[in-house]
Amino acid sequence: MAMTASSRAAHGASASAGRDSERSPFARLTELLAPYQPGKPLITLSLGEPQHAIPDFVGPVLAKHIADFGRYPIAKGIEPFRRAAAAWMGTRFSLPRPLDPESELLVLNGSREGLFFAAITAARFVGPRNGTPAILLPNPFYPAYGAGARAAGCEAVFMPTTRDTGFLPDLDALDDATLSRTVAMYIASPANPQGAVATPDYFRRLHQLALRHGFIVLSDECYSEIYTGAAPGSMLELAGPDFTNVVAFQSLSKRSNLPGMRVGFVAGDKKFLAAFHELRNVAAPQVPVPLQQVAVAAYSDEAHVAENRRLYGLKFDLADQILGDRYGYKRPAGGFCLWLDVSAHGGDEDATIRLYRDGGVRVVPGSYLARLQPGGSNPGDGYLRLALVQDTETTAEALRRLVEILK
Repeated sequence: MAMTASSRAAHGASASAGRDSERSPFARLTELLAPYQPGKPLITLSLGEPQHAIPDFVGPVLAKHIADFGRYPIAKGIEPFRRAAAAWMGTRFSLPRPLDPESELLVLNGSREGLFFAAITAARFVGPRNGTPAILLPNPFYPAYGAGARAAGCEAVFMPTTRDTGFLPDLDALDDATLSRTVAMYIASPANPQGAVATPDYFRRLHQLALRHGFIVLSDECYSEIYTGAAPGSMLELAGPDFTNVVAFQSLSKRSNLPGMRVGFVAGDKKFLAAFHELRNVAAPQVPVPLQQVAVAAYSDEAHVAENRRLYGLKFDLADQILGDRYGYKRPAGGFCLWLDVSAHGGDEDATIRLYRDGGVRVVPGSYLARLQPGGSNPGDGYLRLALVQDTETTAEALRRLVEILK
């Protein structure tokens, strides 16, 4: 039986843990499960890849603009895309003023590459710091954040997001010495994997810190359209009339069930975006024009987004019924993941193996999505992440298997 992440640390395998911390959680998961075969027909809940139907308009729009695959796209994005994305932001969120599509918004080849390149830009844009430059990350976190910090040559400072902190970084835990050397902070709302949503007051306080200490906030909002109850806000709503020191990232992957299309955008502080565009113009992948035209249609239609949200709601209804109050389950405010505490059921690696070997359910150990804190703790240790991306029948079957196996 595999040891848990906490057991490995207790046995002094710090060097191995250090190497693991640089690797993809999904590569580590594949290695963990390699000795086993799924005990029942496989249900994959490990990857946050939406499986709902793509919108009906995608094919016709691509066909209409197929000839545009024959020319290089401009890095900043075509004007119709920038106008459509800026208009959607203005309609969806209560911004202090409309975004300027010419200077305050750039197309991205999916939000992941934007989040990566933004760290490099921030390190150059912010300039000298008081000590070793640092980038602050929630812990657990999206792997692109860590990759960006490494590529920028900055120290990654991991901020534990636990039940005690409301699954968001504790801003009060940041000292002036750390903030004075910070070039950027990643924040995700809704959070991945826990689904926590930042309040306006939280965003306001974070913006005040960014202004006081001169760092950039990289606000990852790609799950903003999947929620229960009140719609999550954007950090740009609390960033002042010029969105100073704040940029927000959006993607069509989750909102519109288009993970393979790789289209998103970043919006906010125009001075930062000018520097960002300069880097991306020579280093980043461009977005094909036909795909941007699909995005124009997507940002002009909310019906498919509402249907998408309804389908996720049905699956959370199933989780409410089948899981109840087991594993510390609480319906998240946003996103489509479950963050389940299995520390009393053998730990996250052991539970992951059992679910796969005995039940054919593939999930991710929470410790693989996080890093060790200075004291040796891992805020993801003892948790499982399940992405509710399958249909309702498959989701119900997976949850029933989980409850049965973890008894």
